[in-house]
Amino acid sequence: MALTPPFLEHIQKHQRILIAGMGGGFDLYCGLPLYFALRDAGKDVFLANLSFTSLDRSSAPELYPHLYEVTHRVRNDERYYPELYLSRWFKTVLEQEVPIYAFERVGVRPLYSAYEFLTQMLEVDAVVLVDGGTDSLMRGDEFDLGTPEEDAASLAAVNALENENLSKYLLCLGFGVDTFHGICHHYFLEAVAALTQNGHYLGAWSLTPEMPEVKLYDRALEFAHAAFPDHPSIVNSSILDGIAGKFGNVHRTYRTQGSELYINPLMGLYWAFRLEGVAWRNKYLSRLMHTETYGDVRHLIAAYRAETEERPWQSLPV
Repeated sequence: MALTPPFLEHIQKHQRILIAGMGGGFDLYCGLPLYFALRDAGKDVFLANLSFTSLDRSSAPELYPHLYEVTHRVRNDERYYPELYLSRWFKTVLEQEVPIYAFERVGVRPLYSAYEFLTQMLEVDAVVLVDGGTDSLMRGDEFDLGTPEEDAASLAAVNALENENLSKYLLCLGFGVDTFHGICHHYFLEAVAALTQNGHYLGAWSLTPEMPEVKLYDRALEFAHAAFPDHPSIVNSSILDGIAGKFGNVHRTYRTQGSELYINPLMGLYWAFRLEGVAWRNKYLSRLMHTETYGDVRHLIAAYRAETEERPWQSLPV
């Protein structure tokens, strides 16, 4: 169809696809609607996530340094374990064995090696990094970068993969949700405009509440929240409220009480980009390539910010 977003046309050309949460925590859940749609289209789809969990404290096998395979059978001492909850949901609700490949929160060099191993092991021809929110498009000199460390490490690691037969994409879901973390969305829209000019913007489309893929996404999140009610996902809760038609200062979880939210329909938009374009636009990414630890990444980003003049907050004139 002529009006199909370019990303959906591109992804249909691939058969084996890795969808990976780039920012840690529950970011992978933002990729679930795409996962279900591609799987129903007959694609071989795999799930991965940058993890906040101490993976070495669970029984998940380590496939490669800093890369673990999480299945519903894993025993764990950590209560916060979104990857495990998701694999258990697949088994409990859908009666499917779906492993989640989990990366430890490390520097770019070891994360790159783990991604290289996983993409070769799975023989994928496309990687889709998924960001819950839009802060992954910040180039470095904006008013605030949100929580850039995990996004930047994932972006740098995947961008560095040298397989010429591997296509790499970035998908954002949750326009506006990063206001809670200080992001100025004027600069996100500026980034989309710049990426459009360079041919790296691949379109946007809406998730709606009647979509079967969205209903499954909602059920998976509720399963995880029931498993660990102490730490519900702010990002995914806000996105699903926006998709459901909630509006304004609506709070699904206790974690946002005391702050003012702006839940709105734009939170249900998927925004798609060529990953290399986003990486090229980032002003500090090259500094991170030889980092070994998460602390290294954090230190170098802070150093860049200390020497860079930040652009001021710009309100959207709408």
